[in-house]
Amino acid sequence: MKKMIPVIVAIVLIILIAVAGFGAKLLERYSYSKERADLTEYFGIQGDNDVPIILQDELVEEHAKIFDNMCYFDIATVHKYFNDRFYEDKAQGIVVFTKPDSIITIPVGEANLTNYDADFESSGTAWDYVISRYEGDVLYIAADFVQQYSNFTYELFTEPDHMQIYTEWGERPTADITKDTQVRYQGGIKSDILTDVSEGDTVVILEEMENWTKVKTKDSFIGYVENKRLGRREAEITVPPADYVEPVYESNTRDYKINLGWHVIGGVDGNVTLESVVAQTKGLNVISPTWFRLTGNEGEFTSFASADYVEKAHGMGLEVWALVSNVETESADVDMYELLSRTSSRWNLIRNLVATAQEYNLDGINIDFENISLDAGEPFIQFIRELSIPCRQLGIVLSVDNYVPMGHTDHYDRAEQGVVADYVIIMGYDEHYAGSEEAGSVASINFVEKGIENTVAEVPAEKVINGIPFYTRIWKSGPEGLSSEAVTMGMAQEFVENHGIVVRWDETTCQNYGESQEGDTLYQVWLEDADSIRVKLNIMQNYDIAGVAAWRLGHETANVWDVIEEYMNQP
Repeated sequence: MKKMIPVIVAIVLIILIAVAGFGAKLLERYSYSKERADLTEYFGIQGDNDVPIILQDELVEEHAKIFDNMCYFDIATVHKYFNDRFYEDKAQGIVVFTKPDSIITIPVGEANLTNYDADFESSGTAWDYVISRYEGDVLYIAADFVQQYSNFTYELFTEPDHMQIYTEWGERPTADITKDTQVRYQGGIKSDILTDVSEGDTVVILEEMENWTKVKTKDSFIGYVENKRLGRREAEITVPPADYVEPVYESNTRDYKINLGWHVIGGVDGNVTLESVVAQTKGLNVISPTWFRLTGNEGEFTSFASADYVEKAHGMGLEVWALVSNVETESADVDMYELLSRTSSRWNLIRNLVATAQEYNLDGINIDFENISLDAGEPFIQFIRELSIPCRQLGIVLSVDNYVPMGHTDHYDRAEQGVVADYVIIMGYDEHYAGSEEAGSVASINFVEKGIENTVAEVPAEKVINGIPFYTRIWKSGPEGLSSEAVTMGMAQEFVENHGIVVRWDETTCQNYGESQEGDTLYQVWLEDADSIRVKLNIMQNYDIAGVAAWRLGHETANVWDVIEEYMNQP
């Protein structure tokens, strides 16, 4: 028996060691981790003054900054989330903010601003903090100042610094914490602890799972809590700030369809052609003479304006919306970015345009700035915003010409035009143009309809006018390559007759198409005529847009006006 005792002891020890090891493994498996997450890493904090942003219920990549105990956003963040009407004028070192009836300018690095009314009369205001500042080449604007003109709320938290921002409000589910516990980085007892929550705390429920729920704490930590620690559920209603008022942009739109014709005037003497170009028109109620042409980077322009022309047009029942162009030969040396990016040159152009409109008793201004580069897109829409202010006050109709929407013209910002301008005009033509690599229609029906459809997706239909072509291209393909010539409707008809071309209706383009092979040369023509115009007008009627514009008066055949008159008489 004595010999067996050591054996028994050894066996017992082995069993005890095995049990202890198994228990340790069980304890390791089922015990809660006490490891705490690195919050600097969790929030992605980059430096002492860096402030991560929780927008609604998501940690976003953009961060704010703390300078002199004030919170600032970089201008890209301001544009993306809060308000894209803050404009950075790097050349003149100012921030410009445009309201419906005034313009605010803010010198970068200062605690004051100047407010300009529609007449550009100024008044100053001092603030108790620096409104905007540069850090390197990045512009920052104080969050409190942005909040004066934008619909959002924010709250700052410490340990570590981070901020909660809301731009949307409504109902959200919440739950009470039933026992002191931890919010973990992921759903699981081994996940690192983000923060502690106490019995009675309320958390926002973001996502419920079988055993864990994704929540947001009152100080905007987003993580996971065990379902057994969640008690009473209820819906919490969040409301926007009561002191914010959405700006109202009153429009000078008409309560009837617009029937506009562009009148191309090559010089002062061209004004005498008014009566001849409108002689055969029917239902025309707006004429847009091509009077103003940009000539310099300080906002200079030439003018062919005539008081006698306006008086005659008014006598015919026509409004005059004079066109301002950057595409004529006199504008060859104008750098549109240089002109539009600087506040002083924009304002010089605006003041002179408005003064000229008042001098000649114009009813409207039609902006036709084409080939705007990507970098000039923001300055361009800032110009439209600023020009809209005196136009709005004086009752001058502001219309803006646009290409058919395509990806490479998104920087024209039709949506913002639809807010601040009175009419957005689609130049619904030049589908195929002089430099096209293949022959084709000037304005096929699919091209036209897509242009209208994409525009009304961004702009209220009652502000959209579709431009139609009063011209046709005659295409010539041969040994010397492809070329084309833009001709009037009458000239196109003569060409078809002179070359014995038999035309047929093409359902794809909704145009009369004809071609002729003469030796090595192929002539092709997609006619713009009363038939093609009728189909375009039917589409416009279907979308219930504001009206029609024609490029250009004098190039049409008389029967086109019968079709347009029918359109104008439709409710």
